[in-house]
Amino acid sequence: MAAETSLSESPQPSMQEELKAFGRALPYKGFFFVSFLCWVALFHFLGTPTFGYVETPSVFGWLNWVYNVNPDDSIGYLVPPLVLGLFWWKRHALMAIRKEVWWPALTLVVLGLLFHALGYMIQLERLSVIGFFVGLYGLMGLYWGWSWLKNSFFPFFLFAFCIPVTSLLTEFTLPLRLLVTEGSVGLADIVFGINVVHEGTRIFEVSGGFKYDVAPACSGIRSLIVMTGLTTIYGFMVFKSWWKRALMIATALPLTILQNLIRITGTIIVAEAFGQDVGDQFEGWAGFFTFAVALICVMLLGRWLQEEKDAEGYLTQQPI
Repeated sequence: MAAETSLSESPQPSMQEELKAFGRALPYKGFFFVSFLCWVALFHFLGTPTFGYVETPSVFGWLNWVYNVNPDDSIGYLVPPLVLGLFWWKRHALMAIRKEVWWPALTLVVLGLLFHALGYMIQLERLSVIGFFVGLYGLMGLYWGWSWLKNSFFPFFLFAFCIPVTSLLTEFTLPLRLLVTEGSVGLADIVFGINVVHEGTRIFEVSGGFKYDVAPACSGIRSLIVMTGLTTIYGFMVFKSWWKRALMIATALPLTILQNLIRITGTIIVAEAFGQDVGDQFEGWAGFFTFAVALICVMLLGRWLQEEKDAEGYLTQQPI
């Protein structure tokens, strides 16, 4: 009786083997590594001249201080590992492209230096942070070419979320708070028949049963930043056309407003039914529910755009 043979799939390479293969596919990696270290050293030792409130010359130390002082900006901690993970996700495409020295990329390095010099002189660290990432992008293009820059624009673009912006958005905080306050009071009164009024951002039950204040922390700035990051990732990973990516990113603001409307209106309903203390507890965990609702809306929008996966792992429009 003939021996029975079995065919098995070839074993998948380990992560270590794939890392080695990815490294072999990168030319001039020694030159890039030295250039990268010099670039980091510049921004570490001559990153910021402002020692009055942050005693560090490092722009990275300044970023760490900002993230700790303003938790709304702390999403920046998550961005570098996320970007590295997405680079790994795109590794096969990056390995396949032609890589060569591309001298025009030096203009990006020079532009990064100019951003940093201006930020250093006028003590505006955000410009230095922008300069660091622009120059780093240019260094990759210098050693690995235009095709690398084109194919790595996303996920490298996500480094924009490392830049602290919440203090620059304070002028939008009050309008968002007022919008959510008026919308929640209107929904509670017209739809659910709860007799509530508001004075600015403060919400009162007419008989004095409960009262709330839509504080600056409840304005939704943090949710807006997180939702913008998530819709950006979703848009770039799922769609090829730029208008669809832009549409996904644009949904971040209305979805943030929707989250806050659901959370505050739900808090009013719970407080009316069970009292202020239970309403406080509901308000504390309702953010998880509203975030899930926003994610579902993103997925439904993606489905509505009628896309299907192509061979490259993206989603492309179905033929009409």
